[in-house]
Amino acid sequence: MQIALSSGIRNTLLTIQQTTRAANQSEQRLATGLKVNSATDNPLAFFSAAGLRDRAGDLAGLQDQMQQATRTISAATTGIEGMKKLFETAQGIANQAAAEQDATVRGQLQTQFNEILTQVDDLMTNSGYGGVNLLNGGTLNVRFDASDTSASLALSVNGGTVLDAATLGVTTNAAGGWTNGASDTVGDANIQTQLTNLRTAITSLRTEASRLGANNAIITARQEFTENMISTLRAGADDWTLADLNEEGAKLTSLNTRNQIAQTALALASQRDQSVLRLF
Repeated sequence: MQIALSSGIRNTLLTIQQTTRAANQSEQRLATGLKVNSATDNPLAFFSAAGLRDRAGDLAGLQDQMQQATRTISAATTGIEGMKKLFETAQGIANQAAAEQDATVRGQLQTQFNEILTQVDDLMTNSGYGGVNLLNGGTLNVRFDASDTSASLALSVNGGTVLDAATLGVTTNAAGGWTNGASDTVGDANIQTQLTNLRTAITSLRTEASRLGANNAIITARQEFTENMISTLRAGADDWTLADLNEEGAKLTSLNTRNQIAQTALALASQRDQSVLRLF
């Protein structure tokens, strides 16, 4: 049996239903802080925000890679500084030998010199980070944009070859190489050659350290840019989806008041219909 409702009750019920739906929506927005919770709420806003958040996530991953790259460069720079100090120590030993005429003392100093060169090579092999040793021929590839493969930096030291004492031009002399002969000054000449090679090697290390510093500055600048870009992208996504909590709170209060008024109107409409029925 179909029950007929008066137009007054029907309109009031419709108002209550609409007000309840709107109140539920405001309650959800207040609970989640979002005005767009799914694609059904607003497809354009939902997918636009998702695209911005996806790009921010990609950049965040690259930002971690950049941070690790600066660590790798720092390890290489520390290695170069250590090698430079060892070469400077070797310079002191060579200068001491140049001023010494005793063959036995020169032989002892040459042994110390050769040991320092061994330590230079050991220090170089220990200057890696995260599986990449720039001083041992390693290459560091840093990407700055997930969608643009050209936005990257390939970094190596000494043209991608090993940066040890030998490649820097400083090698050991055979035993007795620093000792003069009875009628020659071969030992003096060998010591002077080592001093010249050491000066060249130290200059080369300073050049490589400067290059590493410049590349580290590039990566650091890209880190800062990426951090700001991530913030911008996330703010843009929030613009699409975040709810104005003050507005939603005021709206919910208004809707609750409207719902109470509608409930009162519904009760009055029912009483009016009942009064009409009592006439029969």
